[in-house]
Amino acid sequence: MISFKNRLWRLSVLSFAAFAVVVSAAACAGDDDDDDTDATTGPTTSATATAGASASATAPAAVYPMKVKDMLGREVEIKSKPTTIVAVSPTAVELVYAAGGKVVGRTTTATFPEEAKSAKEIGTAYQPNLEQILALKPDLVVADSSIHAQPALRKPLEELPVPVIFAGAESYQQVLDGLKLMGQVLDNKAAADTVIAGIEKAKEDAKKALAGKKVTALALIADRDNTLYAAKPSSYAGDILAQLGIENPAAAQADSGPFPGYTTLSAEKLVQFNPDFIFAITPAPEPAPRLASLIPTIPPFKSLKAVTGNDVVDAKVDYFVQAPGPRIVEAFKTVAAAVSAP
Repeated sequence: MISFKNRLWRLSVLSFAAFAVVVSAAACAGDDDDDDTDATTGPTTSATATAGASASATAPAAVYPMKVKDMLGREVEIKSKPTTIVAVSPTAVELVYAAGGKVVGRTTTATFPEEAKSAKEIGTAYQPNLEQILALKPDLVVADSSIHAQPALRKPLEELPVPVIFAGAESYQQVLDGLKLMGQVLDNKAAADTVIAGIEKAKEDAKKALAGKKVTALALIADRDNTLYAAKPSSYAGDILAQLGIENPAAAQADSGPFPGYTTLSAEKLVQFNPDFIFAITPAPEPAPRLASLIPTIPPFKSLKAVTGNDVVDAKVDYFVQAPGPRIVEAFKTVAAAVSAP
């Protein structure tokens, strides 16, 4: 590998092991606080939840108790409409709010939407405090089907004496599936459908903006040791590119490194791929240096098309890696705005 590590600063305040779990789960242990809202995102505004609740008033009411199949294929009985909900990841929190619900308990880094900040903290997604969860007397716990699929995390949650639903996302389709599930559980199909429609529209708008443009792009992330990894279509970030029909030079590479769905990318290989666009993801919050600003300073990369065309994009980590969910709308907008710019 061409030596460039001395030019890259450490990009993450997380330990390498913790960060590996973040990327492999395609979910968040350290979500950025972002209060931006947009009419197309749906779940970020109280108005959407209100509209969904109003629309659902005209729909047949759900019959409780109900049995649902969660995203780990488990059959769960919901005895009555949940009103006291604890969500155990940022994605889980966002799915609840998108379906018109609210949480009384959240993980430390789940700070979106704004309303969720008033909920009690119950530890991190990877180390939830079960006693604090039970102290809130929930009638539903929403765990993360990506993060908590690991047996060491799944078993203690399944043993809680309350219904536990596993919902999460590692792809565009799973975002939609998670929303449908929460709409069913919370008896608010209308709210969930409104958000789904917004996501589908954002995808179609992005595809229209990119129509006729044949470009290549990589979504890159670096670990704390400054090794680069490129997202493949089997990862959440890679699936976002694939959904928009963008050619990914890393798609045929074998998985390598600690992150499923990613391939280790040497400097030589990046130069060989020479993508038109690079979506650079920095796991650490500011003021940590952005990967997007560092890549153009590395001598081997200065002649890359993405660098000479000023098309190295600072892609927000919560949109592309740490909080897969309803804000995929913003990921589609990020890609479309970059590729369709004059």
